Amino acid sequence: MRAKLIVFPIRARNWCFTRSIDHSLPPPPSSSASSFKELWNNINNAEKSFNAKAELCTDYVADKMNNGWVTLEKAPDGSLKKKIHGLGLWLLSRVKPSEIFLKSISKEVTGVEIVYPSSLNAQLVRRRLRHIAMRGTTVHRKFFYGSVSLIPLSSALSILPLPNVAFFWILYRSYSHWRALQGSEKLFQLVSNSSNSSITFTDKKGTEHSDSQSESLSSDKPHCILSPSEELEKLVHQEDGNDGLSRDTITEICKLYNLNTKDVIKYEKSIF
Repeated sequence: MRAKLIVFPIRARNWCFTRSIDHSLPPPPSSSASSFKELWNNINNAEKSFNAKAELCTDYVADKMNNGWVTLEKAPDGSLKKKIHGLGLWLLSRVKPSEIFLKSISKEVTGVEIVYPSSLNAQLVRRRLRHIAMRGTTVHRKFFYGSVSLIPLSSALSILPLPNVAFFWILYRSYSHWRALQGSEKLFQLVSNSSNSSITFTDKKGTEHSDSQSESLSSDKPHCILSPSEELEKLVHQEDGNDGLSRDTITEICKLYNLNTKDVIKYEKSIF
């Protein structure tokens, strides 16, 4: 599956990195176990690798958290569960957009098409994506281990006669950092020049030019396609001043490329 990534400067040195939402793709099939007994049996399968077992545990926890979140969302207004849901929305709004972007690079992604304003240098765009992937690997690995270490401490709060919000939030952050870490490693692999990754540049006429010395005639489709866009260039540079893009322009770009407007706006104040 090829993911379309949209890159453009949004304010001064702040660039937006986001993935286009493809509504035509069906949701990936769930591989999570329906019960803890089934999960335990799958983990004890000697044929599965450590990474495969870790994925099973992660999918199981994610499935349970999603079910719990849906329950909170459907709670009646004014109830404690609804207030907890509101608190969760507030906490989620403070998650950095780069983390959301890296999480969108799932294990099903086998290639990326990078769309950017035609005035930007293609090598600069790719270097900045590599920088985000490299730093994401370091940052989210550190925070993943930190969040996991807090799970036993937060679970002790379950003795209180209140919902253990801290435990579920730390559990979610552990899962989120794990997914961002996996996305960082995947993105770095796709946008780097190596024997396992080929880079293709698309010029204004739509002609593709390979940039991988190890690419053979029998190789698969390129892992990374850099596509300069005149249309995105016009939208980004239709405004003067140093205050960045207006909300109307951001909304127009989001509609054009099927982006999440709230996530894009976060980049106004976030460099990484």
